[in-house]
Amino acid sequence: MNSKTYKEVLKGGILNKNIREAIMKSKIMISIVLLIITMAGLGCILQPDEPSPDNLQLNNTHNESVADDEDIEGTWMGNLRVPSGLELRIVFNISTNPDGSIKASMDSPDQGARGIPVETVSYKDGNLNLEVKSIQGNFEGIYKEDSKTIEGKWKQAGSALPLVLSRVEKAPDTHRKQDPVKPYPYIEEEIVYENKEAGVMLAGTLTLPQSEGPFPAVLLITGSGPQNRDEEIMGHRPFLVLSDYLTRQGIAVLRVDDRGVGESTGNFSEATTEDFAEDVLAGVNYLKNRKDIDSSRIGLIGHSEGGLIAPMLAVKSPDIAFIVLMAAPGLTGEEILYMQSDLIARAQGINNETISENEALMKRMFSVVKEEENNTIAEEKLLNILRAEIANMSEEERESPGYSEAAIEASIDAQAKELTSPWMRFFLTYDPKPNLMKVKCPVLAINGEKDLQVPPEENLCAIEEALKEGGNKDYTVKELPGLNHLFQTAETGSPSEYAKIEETISPAALEIIGNWILDYTQQG
Repeated sequence: MNSKTYKEVLKGGILNKNIREAIMKSKIMISIVLLIITMAGLGCILQPDEPSPDNLQLNNTHNESVADDEDIEGTWMGNLRVPSGLELRIVFNISTNPDGSIKASMDSPDQGARGIPVETVSYKDGNLNLEVKSIQGNFEGIYKEDSKTIEGKWKQAGSALPLVLSRVEKAPDTHRKQDPVKPYPYIEEEIVYENKEAGVMLAGTLTLPQSEGPFPAVLLITGSGPQNRDEEIMGHRPFLVLSDYLTRQGIAVLRVDDRGVGESTGNFSEATTEDFAEDVLAGVNYLKNRKDIDSSRIGLIGHSEGGLIAPMLAVKSPDIAFIVLMAAPGLTGEEILYMQSDLIARAQGINNETISENEALMKRMFSVVKEEENNTIAEEKLLNILRAEIANMSEEERESPGYSEAAIEASIDAQAKELTSPWMRFFLTYDPKPNLMKVKCPVLAINGEKDLQVPPEENLCAIEEALKEGGNKDYTVKELPGLNHLFQTAETGSPSEYAKIEETISPAALEIIGNWILDYTQQG
């Protein structure tokens, strides 16, 4: 369901991060690293015009010069390590077609990506080449008879990282401890509805208690970047866990693939937060028209960017009963990115001088985005700024692992386009305070103490001040000790920890959300 999304994690988030590490060392562009890694969903850069791996046929695999194919048949796994400390498991599934040719597919278990087609397989004299065109990646390795391993490099965007593959009996289990296991003690229904104004069909899952309705309901709103209905990220499925918990409490839950992701139609890359809000409103209207849903008890739960959307809709659709804001921004995107950049850079051990210079660079680049409406002109100005910084790199920095002129140029070109995208232009300047001041329904705003992406102190304070100033007397604001942006129990809060933490959502966070909703939906 979400292979398309996580294909793009691979495209934007494995090797490009290595390239950016070299850029960071020369005191430039920590901010753009973070735009890709954190605000766009840990590297999710979706290009909807590309086919989803689910829709590609593996029998199109091109096979060249096959020999000794028994040496490489099977499931092979290796660990890809990047300088930031992130470690990702890479799996290749290699088998033989009836005609004797070889076919292969690729998985990235820690990113939830499975069945990515390997379009070209070449194996001769112990040399293996696997080309994954959909993510512009390539593995080249040599089969070692003594160790029974394939040693080589994963190449992407002009860079390369060492990767040693070992044969395993089966691909690793990506099930997390909190993932619910079927059969569920509730009803699960696959649904589709339309945002008629945008011409977008939205696909999702509605879970309903088995008791007699009509039920109170919540619609879950994903964070930034192309997300599937489970908000799957780094091997975790937060919305699957949240929906399971709430449905067991007697609350119906609707979770939906973002437009252009999974089974939903539309173009994600051309949409802004306001467009996503209209998609959510279509979901609210869908719930209102169901006889098994109590239309007077429909609420919203928004995570991260979803926490921007929920107040928008509470104002636009006053019959929304309540909203829950999970790590929601209370400040403009520009303000958040400055803080986010500082906090994550410090967590990675970047020195103060580099951080200060980076913030100055961010301000110059954001000024271009805000002041120049023409994308072509804006992109050229951004490229000139970045190229000038790269020109100042020392010889030592240019010899960093993964550095290449082609890779750097490809990276900054992609980043300039990302900065001038409709979503980023809106996000940088959108101030949530005016809408928050107009929200009259009950509000629960929670954030993790160790959230480095949406810093809790500044954002929760801004949210509370806006609600209070607007006259809302029914709100609860909580900072939850020890939790990160995903509401996992964390050590530092750094995004590099997300995949390593077994917990998907803290039970304490689940309990706070569930109890608060039940208090309101059971009144009267």
